[in-house]
Amino acid sequence: MQMIALGGTIGVGLFMGSSSTIHWTGPSVLLDYALAGVFLYLIMRALGEMLYVHPVTGAFSQFATLYMHPVFGYLTAWSNIFQWVLVGMSEVIAIGTYCHFWFPGLPGWVPGIIAIVALALANLFSVKSFGELEYWFALIKVVTIVLMIVAGLGVIIFGFGHGGHPVGISNLWKDGFFTGGVKGFLFALAIVLGSYQGVELIGVTAGEADNPKKSIVEAIQSTIGRILIFYIGAIFVIVSIYPWDKIGTIGSPFVLTFSKLGITAAAGIINFVVLTAALSGSNSAIYSSSRMTYLLSKEGKLPKKFLELTKSGVPLYTVLAVSGGIFIGVILNVVLPFFIKNAGDIFVLVYSSSILPGMVPWFVILVSEMRFRKLHPEELENHPFQMPWSPYTNYITLFVLFVTLIFMVVNNDTRVPVIIGAVFLAIMTIIYFVKYNRTDIEERRKNQGKEIFDK
Repeated sequence: MQMIALGGTIGVGLFMGSSSTIHWTGPSVLLDYALAGVFLYLIMRALGEMLYVHPVTGAFSQFATLYMHPVFGYLTAWSNIFQWVLVGMSEVIAIGTYCHFWFPGLPGWVPGIIAIVALALANLFSVKSFGELEYWFALIKVVTIVLMIVAGLGVIIFGFGHGGHPVGISNLWKDGFFTGGVKGFLFALAIVLGSYQGVELIGVTAGEADNPKKSIVEAIQSTIGRILIFYIGAIFVIVSIYPWDKIGTIGSPFVLTFSKLGITAAAGIINFVVLTAALSGSNSAIYSSSRMTYLLSKEGKLPKKFLELTKSGVPLYTVLAVSGGIFIGVILNVVLPFFIKNAGDIFVLVYSSSILPGMVPWFVILVSEMRFRKLHPEELENHPFQMPWSPYTNYITLFVLFVTLIFMVVNNDTRVPVIIGAVFLAIMTIIYFVKYNRTDIEERRKNQGKEIFDK
């Protein structure tokens, strides 16, 4: 669970998204990552408090249904599906781009199709095969980032690859720290928060863990700290070694850092790692979306066909349906270059469209936890993993998320993706109230006083 959470969070958001955030706010992006990490930890503690009592698959969607209103459970499940399918699509687009490094003449859709088929088969085999695959994907990324941090500190402190002259950390302030002002800082915060999306996979995997209570506490406690170390450590090295206004124009900072130490194959190594990161993102997308699709089918909001399981207990048609949705990314990789010439811009457009739907689970986790406390005070008496300083921390975190969304609308680069996410949520809300609200209300009246988890 820890490696799945790490793998879902540490990915192309760091390897590809860091250049944009540094461009907007300069070295102060370090504070963005630290601030986002603090609020992310609070969100996961709120989720952990409820998961400790009710460790169920697709937890935050079920919590939203129970403690808020069924419409929020419905929106949370669909937001998770929409978010991860878009992430999978963006990763497939990235995979085609990365493979051009070794095979310049290869059409981008070919490696995309190979990746989707291979990952779908791995997910269909068993949940253990997904976990094993994600473990090794995550391990490759983690080892690379650790080596990057160690190599970078060697350049900063001892001058390795720099003629023995320590680079120091003067680049952090020499050309300004808050280079984009408050606006730039908040623009960057939105993308930073987006790059952290995926850690809530703990709440999707909880019901399939052998010892959920122990696993949940360990995963949340250790994962957040490691994510902060990896993200902040890597960004600290990058903005210390290179002037902030040169990053993005001089090539990948990861490649350049290894190249400084005389590793001539650095470009190929890093390209392999980011390819692995993209495969990891697609793998997580198939797993998470298929579980939420299964949950919606179980609630009668999708065809019962999606409830069919393989012999190993994997939801067959949900995995195939989600893989088909991600396949749209292959089509976009063929069509969008006729309208958008820069492959990086295509990736950012698709990836950023997942940020608003990806925040929906965070909003409902924070609100559900406050309702959980009011309805079940007896569960908190000997609870070893309570949300710190609730409800005040809930309100502060909700405010920060809301402000971040406002600045995403203000920012020209992220306005269209936010609108795409908002339109999707509006459409799904209308569908819910037209098709399901009356049935759900009758069901709640019939089962009044019963826990959803007792069904």
